[in-house]
Amino acid sequence: MQATQTLNADGTVRFYDDGSHHPQQGTLLGFWIYLMSDLLIFAALFATFAVLGKSYAAGPSGADLFDLKLIAINTALLLFSSITYGFALIGAQQGSKKLVLGWLAVTGVLGAAFVGVELYEFSHLIHQGADWQRSAFLSSFFALVSTHGLHVTFGIIWLVVLMVQVNKLGLTVANKRRLMCLSMFWHFLDLVWIGVFTFVYLMGVL
Repeated sequence: MQATQTLNADGTVRFYDDGSHHPQQGTLLGFWIYLMSDLLIFAALFATFAVLGKSYAAGPSGADLFDLKLIAINTALLLFSSITYGFALIGAQQGSKKLVLGWLAVTGVLGAAFVGVELYEFSHLIHQGADWQRSAFLSSFFALVSTHGLHVTFGIIWLVVLMVQVNKLGLTVANKRRLMCLSMFWHFLDLVWIGVFTFVYLMGVL
């Protein structure tokens, strides 16, 4: 660690850390570690669904409940939101605050639409009597899908806060780093959802 020193009024030595010991990629590395821990949570939920996904308790199965067309539309909303977030990163590289804010807003709208469709699906299932208490299959389904939906919701909140920061402070080094962290989080949710769509919905219907 590099440091400079001066003397206090009483003659004792005072050290100042110049910050050069701090790793340049420390934030991104820490965020990768967080994503790996989050991945373990989803891995546990996927494993739970794999074990309980056929335990219908004489109730409805995925083939009886899932509207694959609706889920395909919802999947497209989330995947397109990743593309628009990519455009926001391109805007950041070009130094255009206007492009960043515009594409982040589009990304937030697509993410909110995704959550809205998911809430509609949950409401429809519960109205049919297929709530999380009906069977082990539905308990594991609601646990997995709602956990992902909560992540998207928190991602939208984070996105709005980041838009306020960018609008107020501009494309500072710290804000660009925050944009990159949120990008990793958002794309991570896309990958998890592809697994949900394939493993839960598509295989459940087929």
